[in-house]
Amino acid sequence: MGILDGKNILVTGVLTQNSIAFHVARIAQEEGARILLTAYPRRTLTERIAKRLPSGPDASLPVLELDVTNAEQLRTLPDRISAHVSHLDGVVHAIGAAPQTVLGGNFLGASWEDVAAAVHASTYSLKSLTAACLPLMKGGGSVVGLDFDASQAWPLYDWMGVAKAGLESCARYLARYVGPHRVRVNLVAAGPLDTPAAQGIPGFHDVADVWTDRAPLGWDIDDPAPAAKACVALLSDWFPATTGEIVHVDGGVNVIGA
Repeated sequence: MGILDGKNILVTGVLTQNSIAFHVARIAQEEGARILLTAYPRRTLTERIAKRLPSGPDASLPVLELDVTNAEQLRTLPDRISAHVSHLDGVVHAIGAAPQTVLGGNFLGASWEDVAAAVHASTYSLKSLTAACLPLMKGGGSVVGLDFDASQAWPLYDWMGVAKAGLESCARYLARYVGPHRVRVNLVAAGPLDTPAAQGIPGFHDVADVWTDRAPLGWDIDDPAPAAKACVALLSDWFPATTGEIVHVDGGVNVIGA
C-alpha cells in the first residue's frame, strides 16, 4: 500500500516528461492513486506523454480537455470527471502562462491586457479550478499548487512574479473558504527547474545559477522528483492539519542570506 492508495487525483499541466506535473502523476500512481489528467493546449500531446506513466499503456487513463480560462469547460468539468470516478481526493494545479510581453524586463511597458492574461491563467485559475472540483470533494481532500518564491523581485520574471505573489495570496484565501469542506490548499515552491514553463522565461539559466551557488543542499535543475514528492506528500493524509502553507523545495535557498 502506498500513501495515496485508493485516492482519485486530478493532475493538470502534464506537457512533457520533464514537467513537474508528469512526475507528480508518476509518483502518485506508484503510491496507489488513480490519476486523471487535463490537457491544454492539445489533448493529443498530453495523451502521448501519458503513455510514459506507469499505467500509461492502459487506455482507460482519462485525459480531459481543460482551458482554465474557459468558463464553459470549467462548468462541465465535474460531469466530465464523474464519467470516470465518483469523487476526487486531490487536485494538482500545475498551471502558469504569460505573454512574452510581460517578461524579460518589460515590466513598465507591459499592457494591462497582457498582465490580465497572465493573472487569469496563473493566479485566478487556482480559485476557478478548485471551485469547479469542490462538488466532487465531499469527503474532503487536498489541493496542491506549484509556485516559485514570490518574496523577492527576480530579474526578468517581472509580471509573472506578481502573478505568483497573487497565487500565494489566493491559496491562503482558498484555505480559509474551503477549509469547512475539509479541503486543504497548499503550495510547493520549487527552485528553478528546466521545465517547459522555464523555457519561456528570458534569462532562466542566470536565475538558476543563484541556486547553484547558494543552495546548502545543492540543486539540480534537471531533477523534478523532489518537488513532485513534496506534492504527493501534501496530497496524502500525512498533512491532515496543514493548509494555506508554502512548502519550499529549493535546496534551502529561501532561508540563506546573500
